Amino acid sequence: MPVCRAQENVLQRVLQLPVVSSTCESLQRTYTSTKEAHPLMASVCSVYERGVQGAGALAMWSMEPVVRRLEPQFAVANNLACRGLDHLEEKIPALQYPVDK
Repeated sequence: MPVCRAQENVLQRVLQLPVVSSTCESLQRTYTSTKEAHPLMASVCSVYERGVQGAGALAMWSMEPVVRRLEPQFAVANNLACRGLDHLEEKIPALQYPVDK
């Protein structure tokens, strides 16, 4: 696998690994079915979801100047992390299979 290209980041690569994406899909299905089966849980989850979205937006807004200033350092860290991920993918073939396999 090649090292991260300019627009690629290590988080995107990790989320695209079959083992990670299938785990996330499984968690999403479980969360959704739990909300559908329990109306009270669904209303509580909705309140928390809106709170997390608001907190996330506020965090992004407040961190933007810092992120912009540290962008060169993030690019270097991203490249190093991509190289580490290349090594992991090479050494652990199971990362290329969904959880059920």
